[in-house]
Amino acid sequence: MAEGISYLVLLGIAMPLKYWAGMPMAVRVVGSLHGLLFVVFCAALLWVLVAARWPFFRVVGIFVASFIPFLPLWLDRKFKDWGAE
Repeated sequence: MAEGISYLVLLGIAMPLKYWAGMPMAVRVVGSLHGLLFVVFCAALLWVLVAARWPFFRVVGIFVASFIPFLPLWLDRKFKDWGAE
């Protein structure tokens, strides 16, 4: 959830601030935070693939979905269902 929100903040707030308001520091700060959260997200996906034995194509689908704005927020509900399995 945090990674998805940071992506939306990066695209919806920091990028316009950089290009329309001349504030490149916004992208540097939010982009760094998003990068850290994305690495944590990828590590978590690797963990559920190996330790929790989630299906490979589910993990790949979640990884691809993380690049589409708003989709990770929608998938959060599915994560809870899959976690209960």
